[in-house]
Amino acid sequence: MKKKIIAATMAAAMCVSLAACGGSTASSSAAESTASSTAESTASSTADAASTGDEEVDLRMAWWGSQDRHDRTIKAIELYESLHPNVKIEYEYYSFDDYFTKLKTLVASDQVWDIFQLGGNFPMYMDKIYPLDDYIASGVVDVSGIGDANLKTTQDTEGHQLGISNGLNSYGIAYDPDMFAEAGVAEPTDTWTWDDYANAANTIHEKLGIYGCSSMLTSEFIAGCSVYVAQYGDVGQYSFFNLDLTGMGFDDPQMLTPYIQMRADSIKNEVYPDAGASAEITNIENDFLVTGEAAMAWVAANQFPTMYNVCQDQGRTLKLATLPRITSDGPSGAVIQSSQMLCVSQDSQQKEEAAKFISWFENDPDCNNILQGERGIPVNATVRETLSANATEGQQIMYDFMDKVSKFKMPDKVNVLSPDGQDEVVDNYRNYIQQVVDGQITAEEAAQKTYDDAAALFTE
Repeated sequence: MKKKIIAATMAAAMCVSLAACGGSTASSSAAESTASSTAESTASSTADAASTGDEEVDLRMAWWGSQDRHDRTIKAIELYESLHPNVKIEYEYYSFDDYFTKLKTLVASDQVWDIFQLGGNFPMYMDKIYPLDDYIASGVVDVSGIGDANLKTTQDTEGHQLGISNGLNSYGIAYDPDMFAEAGVAEPTDTWTWDDYANAANTIHEKLGIYGCSSMLTSEFIAGCSVYVAQYGDVGQYSFFNLDLTGMGFDDPQMLTPYIQMRADSIKNEVYPDAGASAEITNIENDFLVTGEAAMAWVAANQFPTMYNVCQDQGRTLKLATLPRITSDGPSGAVIQSSQMLCVSQDSQQKEEAAKFISWFENDPDCNNILQGERGIPVNATVRETLSANATEGQQIMYDFMDKVSKFKMPDKVNVLSPDGQDEVVDNYRNYIQQVVDGQITAEEAAQKTYDDAAALFTE
């Protein structure tokens, strides 16, 4: 039986109120460096909560992300260990693909890390998640500073709290305004269209000899399916999957065709990197926009500050545009959702201690002063206000962007999470686009195949 995921209320977006807000050894082979400095213990409210027990607690934790995320998370772990001398956390960190390769291996052997990071594909790992409900009821996990709407983004259909969101997030297009100016292309507006996007990318490639847009391989399905379908008709009229995740949210597969054709054309004309070039991008820091080989990149908002900082060191300035639309006066297709969440593993022998760490990680001001919202806009109101008061330039752009998107007209309810089996649909979708590029099938056939693959998830 397929597991149904809750349709999260978009009141979470309104809860952000962004405008008002103003040791261990890494064992991942994918990581080549770690933060070497140990975070100093500070006089904070968390000091009172430091563990006083003598019994040694050993926890294992893992996550995926950029080098910046790795460094910040390690420093946060070191701070926690300094406050809780009896707790030792062995950590591992990976690129996105390597993380889930490792996780699947651990699932098969019932050895999933005590604390592990999951995103919208969590239904594949539901059996390995230990809900936090009992720990919330006992006060071990503090949710007093987190609004109900934000909690619901990481609950199942029965209201069980599967984890605590690492932050609120949305998608946009990061771009280099100087490259646009050099190519004589107007910068994006809040109502630019996919035609505007394609024309800008084509012109930049023609004039500057670089990619118009960098690879959005990890988000290609979101762009071409979830967002694109939601931009048809009235706000909330269509979605890729229906609200109950029991079937499709639209009836005409050919609604996917224009986007697939655009993507195939851009790859064929070298306006967009092919699969081989895309494979060279292993993290945010070496994205083609960051290396100067592309003028745009599809990004999650929480990724933007890292990109901005790296480019700033090069003497470059980036901006963050909202997503293109099918028509300038049509729905934006944008949603605000949980970026990822930290979960307690069913395999853990220290579930309560793992839950304590998650509560601290999401709520403690000193911890989040280290993390700096790198995983998304913090869901804890106090943390959010503290960080926004001292935001860097890149972070302030992220805050302003999320504030802008939160004001777009959105459906009351949307599906922001993935049904079990979607990974295969996404892989097939990518292959279909390449087959269109190679002339093996048409964009119309690719659209039909993608629809059929997705619909098959719900057949018994």
